[in-house]
Parts: sequence; structure tokens; C-alpha cells
Amino acid sequence: MESPLQFFAGLEDPRVERTKVHLMGDIIFISIASVLCGADTWDEIEYFGKCKFEWLKTFLKLPEGIPSHDTFNRFFSALDPEKFKECFLQWAQSVAHLTEGEVVSIDGKAMRGSKGKGKKGMVHLVSAWASANELVLGQYKVDDKSNEITAIPHLLEVLVLKGCIVTIDAMGCQKDIASAIIGKGADYILALKGNQGRLLEQVEESFRFIDSTQVSVENDLGHGRIEKRTCSVIADLSMIGQRDQWDSLKTLIKIESQRCHKATQKTEKETRYYISSLYPNAAHINTCVRSHWRIENSLHWVLDVAFNEDHSRKRAGYAAQNHSVLNRIALNIIKNEKTARIGIKSKRLKAGWDNNYLLSLLKI
Repeated sequence: MESPLQFFAGLEDPRVERTKVHLMGDIIFISIASVLCGADTWDEIEYFGKCKFEWLKTFLKLPEGIPSHDTFNRFFSALDPEKFKECFLQWAQSVAHLTEGEVVSIDGKAMRGSKGKGKKGMVHLVSAWASANELVLGQYKVDDKSNEITAIPHLLEVLVLKGCIVTIDAMGCQKDIASAIIGKGADYILALKGNQGRLLEQVEESFRFIDSTQVSVENDLGHGRIEKRTCSVIADLSMIGQRDQWDSLKTLIKIESQRCHKATQKTEKETRYYISSLYPNAAHINTCVRSHWRIENSLHWVLDVAFNEDHSRKRAGYAAQNHSVLNRIALNIIKNEKTARIGIKSKRLKAGWDNNYLLSLLKI
């Protein structure tokens, strides 16, 4: 994996000339390195720098020592989040080697701590997650007066998705989004609820009156439960009234889940429906649908638990949005470090304790 640092060298410094006491490159390096080592706040980033000062000055200039927490805050509050995001995207694309048929899941996440007094809403980001690579490929901020439907096409526009399978929850089940995915040379699996007129009803009727083309059953034993997932696929679209309006629509999907919790013996049942541009292959589709939930477990949950993102109170300017990029840089690096067979929290601790390990993560 290439070092992300070189991709941020061309950023435009948001500070006025008379306030540029500290070098922009030093600020960005210390920020990325400290977040890798477990820092979550501007104060912790400053403290990391002061604790590592003698080591840092062996390869950083640091003409005025370590920047204060206020300096880090002011810098990232003013930094253009679009330019910062573009640099992150270029780095992510340089290290991602997406394989044919890889599942790329798109989903939104609210940064709850970013909502302060007098603000209309919290920062809400839509991210793309490559399941096999375990990489955040990109993210896009949802406009304050909009929702994920308008943000997803912007995110799709900047991603390289040829040969991939894009999975999105029901919010993204839109004709324009389906066409955008096909236009990128990818396939889609879109979750279906009641947000598309009679489409859900027509899909349900299809499974009621038309025999399934294929059926696949998958059993999972783990996490204290037994789960049975039955995927039924129909290629006959005759009961779908607007089938020609969905670009490359080929299959209707029904996933029936039955979970039995070993401790309580309580059984839960759930049925979900999807539409897809994939040809009927129930076993493959069953796996792809399940892969979608990794964005919740491997990205959103990790950001909240390991990186404390939900508790972050960064509210000034673009601070929350830009710090989210720092978190995702760190997560991508840690997820793809394979030499230390330990968890994310332990890797962050190891990076803080072991300078050589930290340098290996940063590819210096």
C-alpha cells in the first residue's frame, strides 16, 4: 500500500500568509500519524506530537515546534473538504485493486456528535466500502437540505467500479442510480421497500405466482446463533409494470432469514426483497447480499467503537468532515496491515508504542 502523504502534498493551504507559523505538511503528517496511534481529539493530536517531538524532528522540519490543538482545529476547520476528499480518493484508488465481481457497498452514516447548538443538522456522509479489499473507496457529504438519494450519484461519479457489484439499501433504489451504476460498467443489487410505488408489491406477487428460477440455502453458525438464509431468484419479469425503466434489470430476489439465538432459543424471521442486473445465480447473489452488511460491521461500527466517531464534538467549520477523512485513512491503512495479527485497537496501540511499526504503516 502506498503512503497517503504524497497525495496531500499539493493541497492549497487555507491559512493566510501571516499565520503560517507551522508547515502544512507537518500538520498533515502529525495528524495522520496520531490518528493511527489512537488520537481522537485535537488535544490528543497535540499531545502525541509533543511526546514524539524528538523522533518527529528527525524527518520533519517543525520550525516552530509542535502546533497547538487550536492550530490543528483552525487548519482543518478551514481546509477545503472537497479538495481534501479528492486527495483521499486518489490515494484510495491507487491502493485498491478491485477484483472482478467484488462487492462495493454504499451506505450513509451520520456523525451524531457534529450537531451543535444553532445547527440545523449533523454531518451525514455516504461511503463506498470494498468488502474483499476492506477499503473505504470514497465518501460524499450529504447536503444539509437533501438526502442520500442526491449524494449517491455524486459518489458513483468519482468511483472506478468496472466489473464490480454495487449494493445499496432501499434509499438508493432509484432508476437514475441503477443507470449510473450500469454506466460505470458495474452491476447492482438494490434493496426494495415501499419507496418505489407498486414495485415492491409487484415483486412480492411475482414470488407468489411465479416459480423461482433458482434457490440457494446458506447456513451460518456463529455469534451465538444459528442463521438460515434462503435466497430465491426469479428471471421472469412479466409482472413488473415498469421493468423497461430499470436499466439492465434481470432478476428479482427474495431473501428469507431465520435466526435462532442459542442462549434464549428465540427465533426471528425476516423477508427482504431486491432487484438486480445480475443473471440468476442464487448462491452468488446470496453471498453478495450478505456482503453488503460488512459496511455496517467493518466500517460504521469500527468508526464508532474504535475511532469514537459518534462521540466526536468537532463542529467548527469543516473540522468534522475533514477529521472523518483522517479516520478513514487510518482505517484503510490498519485494515490492510497483515503482519500483526491483532485487532484494530491493538494495532493503534502498537503504532503508538513502536516507532518502527508506525513508520511501516506510513510507508516511510
